[in-house]
Parts: sequence; C-alpha cells; structure tokens
Amino acid sequence: MEIIDTAYQTISEKINNWAETFIAMLPNFVVAVLILVLFYFLSKLIVSILSKTVLHLTKNVAVKRLIKSVARILVMTTGLFVALGVMDLDKTVTSLLAGVGIMGLAIGFAFQDAIANFLSGIYITLKSTVNVDNIIKFGDYFGKVEEIGLRAIKMRTFQGQQVVIPNRLIFEDVYIHYTIYGERRIDLEVGVSYGDDLQKVEDIALEAIKSIDYLKKGKPVDLYYQGFGDSSINFTVRYWVEYGQHTDYLKAQHDGIKKIKAAFDSNDITIPFPIRTLDFGIKGGKTLDEVQMKVGRNGGKGKINQ
Repeated sequence: MEIIDTAYQTISEKINNWAETFIAMLPNFVVAVLILVLFYFLSKLIVSILSKTVLHLTKNVAVKRLIKSVARILVMTTGLFVALGVMDLDKTVTSLLAGVGIMGLAIGFAFQDAIANFLSGIYITLKSTVNVDNIIKFGDYFGKVEEIGLRAIKMRTFQGQQVVIPNRLIFEDVYIHYTIYGERRIDLEVGVSYGDDLQKVEDIALEAIKSIDYLKKGKPVDLYYQGFGDSSINFTVRYWVEYGQHTDYLKAQHDGIKKIKAAFDSNDITIPFPIRTLDFGIKGGKTLDEVQMKVGRNGGKGKINQ
C-alpha cells in the first residue's frame, strides 16, 4: 500500500505541475495561435500583392506557381518561429534547426533522385523555355505540357494519354520544342510519273500550295526533286504555317495534299500507283508471244507465272 500511495502522490504532483504549466502558458499559447493565423492571412496578402505586381510581368505559369509557393512557405515558417518564441521555446527552435540539418543530410543521401528532380524543377521553372501549353517531344513522347511541378512534368499526348517525365531527365536530356517560335514547316512528299514535264509539275505544285490563304507571311514556298523512285520521280514541297496547336500542322498538311491532288488532276499530271514490270524475254524464260500462243492452244486456261 505504501508503494501505491507513493506512486499516486508522484503522479498527482506531475499532473498538478503539468496543469499549472498549461494554465501559465495558456495566454502565450493563445497568442501563438493568433500569430499563426495572422501570418496565414499575411501570406495570402503577400501572394495577392505579388500576383498584381511581380507575377504580372511574366506569362510563365510555372514561375508564378513557384514564387507563390516559396512566398507562402517563407511567411508561414517565419510565423512558426515567432510563435515558438512567444511560448518560450527558444531551445526547441534551436534543437529543431539542428535536427533539420541532420535530417537534411540523411534525406540527401536517401533521396538523391528526388532532390535532383526538385532542383531540376526549380531550374526548369526559372530558366527553361518550357511552359504550360507548350508542345514538346521527349524521346518517343509527343504532346502538350499540362503541368510543371517541382518533381516532374506532366504531358498529355495527342492520343489522350498522360506522360509523367521526371524533371532531371528534361534537364539532362534532349527534347524538341515545337511552339517556341510559333511556326512550323510542312515537308510534303509527292511522286509524279516519269512521263510528266518536271518544270510543269513544279510550277503547278507551287501555285497550288501558294493558294492556301493562311501560309506564314515572309516564309518561302519551295520544291526540290529528290530522286528516281521505283514508280515515280519524287519531290518534296515545303511551306510554313503559324503553329500554336498541333491541329494547325495537321490542317496545313491536309489542305496541301488536297490542293496538289486537285491541281494535278486538272492538268493531267499523274501520281502513279506502284508498278511491276514483267520481263518475259530473260534468259531461260519464255517470250510473251510463246506464252500467249500456249494460252490460246489451251483454250484460255493457261497461267502466267511471275
């Protein structure tokens, strides 16, 4: 019983001390909570001011998000330390900072890739030309940037799939930026018959493409013959259009094909089908006359083997 009484007395004293400490610290606690609330609204006010001043100068959505996030974190962290100081927890603040430093080293070794993505995300946000709604190609992925985060870039392909690319890969590797200049060239490959006049073909093809009314002003429309194909003489006609959406390119390609096909049809220019030539007079084979005579003797039931 004596042991139980001693334990009860010890527990009672502890509870009483805690209660007295809580009551003594209650005003400071209330003030600390009010300080946190005040800094919360202060962070919103600062973000609002930044949005109307500094952030108004840039159109980069990722930069705006980064600045807003950093401003909120700095203001709320300051508020937290002020609140801990009001509650006479200066030693706690010092210990907390020391613990954060040690923890930072441990996290740095354990999450090297995550930190690399984070730092790359900051660089991409501040320095890179990649922005939300830009069209880029990275590796086998081609689509529009939907979001630039501090860990990864989210891209939506033109087939509707979402691709998440870690920032460090964008930072380290090569990507193609399609919308940075606001224009794109269409290289349309065409073939014409060996029997057509090539100068006539060139003039008509160029005229057909130049009739597209939304071509990029100041940019050339040109045509170059490239080689002798199996069934045609091949050329590429090149022209430029404004490029903000991928459908701008598809429409220009679509209209170019229609214009050239209509112009060639109107001028008796042939875009040939693939052609196979059969030579019946080669060594060891039979001539066409012999094959036809054999078919005739068989009542038309003969068969020509290729």
